[in-house]
Amino acid sequence: MIEQTAEINKIDQSIINRFPDWVREDQREGYEGLLVEAAHLIPFMEVLRDEFGYDSLTSVTGVDYLPEEKMEVVYHLYKSTGGSILVVKVQVPRSSPVVPSLVGLYPGAAFQEREAWDLLGIRFEGHPNLKRILMWEGFEGHPLRKDWVEAFFEGEFKPYEDRWPEGKVSKVEADKPYGKNINYPEGFNPETWIPDAKELLFQGTVSLKTEDDDPGLETEQLVVNLGPQHPSTHGVFRMVAKLEGETVVDLEPVMGYLHRNHEKIGERNTFSMNMPYTDRLDYFCSMSNNFGYALSVEKLLGEKYQPPERAQYIRVIMAELTRILNHFMAIGFFLNDLGAYFTPALYAIKERELILDIFEAVSGSRMMCNYFRFGGVVRDLPEGIEEHIRKMVYERLPRQIDEMDRYLVENEIVVSRCQGVGVLTPEQAIAYSAAGPVLRASGVPYDIRRADPYGIYDRFDFDVAVRYHGDVYDRFLIKYDEVRQSIRILQQAIDGLPEGEILANKPAYKFRMPKGESYGRVEGPKGELGFYIVSDGTDNPWRYHVRAPSFINLTGLREMSLGEKIADLVAILGSIDIVLGEVDR
Repeated sequence: MIEQTAEINKIDQSIINRFPDWVREDQREGYEGLLVEAAHLIPFMEVLRDEFGYDSLTSVTGVDYLPEEKMEVVYHLYKSTGGSILVVKVQVPRSSPVVPSLVGLYPGAAFQEREAWDLLGIRFEGHPNLKRILMWEGFEGHPLRKDWVEAFFEGEFKPYEDRWPEGKVSKVEADKPYGKNINYPEGFNPETWIPDAKELLFQGTVSLKTEDDDPGLETEQLVVNLGPQHPSTHGVFRMVAKLEGETVVDLEPVMGYLHRNHEKIGERNTFSMNMPYTDRLDYFCSMSNNFGYALSVEKLLGEKYQPPERAQYIRVIMAELTRILNHFMAIGFFLNDLGAYFTPALYAIKERELILDIFEAVSGSRMMCNYFRFGGVVRDLPEGIEEHIRKMVYERLPRQIDEMDRYLVENEIVVSRCQGVGVLTPEQAIAYSAAGPVLRASGVPYDIRRADPYGIYDRFDFDVAVRYHGDVYDRFLIKYDEVRQSIRILQQAIDGLPEGEILANKPAYKFRMPKGESYGRVEGPKGELGFYIVSDGTDNPWRYHVRAPSFINLTGLREMSLGEKIADLVAILGSIDIVLGEVDR
């Protein structure tokens, strides 16, 4: 850890030396990274990408420092060849928060900048499509701002005073009857509002004539909605596709239907209250969600809260079982998307249920596990589970993934529907901030467990799964590869599992949180799952942000879809493997 910090500081210093007038080190207590003026942001980031090798902008978010009357945009970058995260920040006045857009340099910033505009009101000058992404266009205000309150506002921080310690509970909705439970912008009346022609087109109700130079062929372009109420959009997700014939000539993902402002709620929760709340992000992968959040908070808490050896091994076991569970389900339901209705999925669901049996025995819950704690895990493995896991990873799971391979991989319908469809090149995958199987299926062998190891992953012998065609078929195949590598890790972890404590400190509800920031990330089943935390020294996080791989991996969906047939859109979306709880948050 000390060597890694020294390496980061060395890199930071070389950048500062290169730009002595543009850049300075963030010297606030508990903070790290580089501060750059907004006017120099684009040329500075261009040099970072082209000369220093920081070719992937993995996370973009904002922080509202209301007492200081400023907004801060925080960028996390890494090199696709490996290494630690570099943090870059821009501070602007809260009264006019304008920052240059980085979409021209890093297309993967597109959705993340829109999210920061939507929720914090930070305007990104030069963004090609700056509009709301999770809220609707008529929404009043920017809800992650510290001075924004909702109609049902009860208090700034939990636990609310009327519930603890007195326990006198009243229903806030009793004072907010229907019609008073939502705020609209001044002068806006939803009863008389009529969308303009552009919005009607966006909703797919108007077709446009194509400007075609060939007078012999009269064609039309048609805007078609796929979703949000559609079984193959994997939840309430919409694709607005512009078609010429059956060919996709443009596409825009539309999301936010499941948005509940996870981050605003997270900033009202105490730090420990957020652990079970992370379960609700990617609800297939609650153990991985716990892992990422625990790492971020443990960075803030320091060495005293580093988990003991046994807890480290248990964490890896739970995380890799989660990866296997996720990939079995992704394979099964991807076949649903191709039209093999539920028969392959049932094979996958059976393996998932057996892994959920383990989670239930360990945590008491099958899906919302709430198992990790700052400094370890909440309870030890019950009697008999260790041997049960051993049998699963040495006998059943290798046999079942081989069976699914024989069953599906060379199926002629799977091959014909997937090969050469929805291609994302290595350069595009990096540019669009893709992560996880989507990135590695495009030929980029980047895996956080190898490139920037966390926990005890540096002790295990495994290969980074990678495929080189970047199409739907490779995004399908790489999940088989990753299951096999997870089995290798699990076999080593269960063999090396030591005896000992499972929690670094006594169980606690509240913690003495130091001031500062941290970014903890894990290689989740769907890609990089990161948590950016800012602490002001109180029981509640000042800023709580989730770098959601399902959300960011959708940035490349349009690129994958252009030139393909409308019949292929569902297969392309299915190959990305999203969960709407994580997309919309």
